[in-house]
Amino acid sequence: SEAQDMIDSQLTSATMSASRTTGQTEAAEATLRNAAQAGDRKGVRDAAETFEAQFLSQMLNHMMKGLGTDGMFGGGQAEQIWRDLYVQEVSDVIARRGGIGVTETIERQLLKLQEIS
Repeated sequence: SEAQDMIDSQLTSATMSASRTTGQTEAAEATLRNAAQAGDRKGVRDAAETFEAQFLSQMLNHMMKGLGTDGMFGGGQAEQIWRDLYVQEVSDVIARRGGIGVTETIERQLLKLQEIS
């Protein structure tokens, strides 16, 4: 029953994380689309940066899933709970400081689409 409580807690945390990430990604896509349609260069840049942060967050979350939280220096269940918040913040910082090039690529493509339409 203690093990079942732990499993239930992890499932709830994972479900909330997936739901939040999906919602944030959909919101970022909508913001990106609206900024592109309005011709707002700063809005396009901000939305593209947000989209890159979400992409990085998902990538880092998958990377960190394999890391254990047990052992002498592990944070246990608390680490599992706070890891999502940590990954999101790291992703935001990476995107704000230049990221991996996704922001520039999205921004360039959207500006080309604006010129065509």
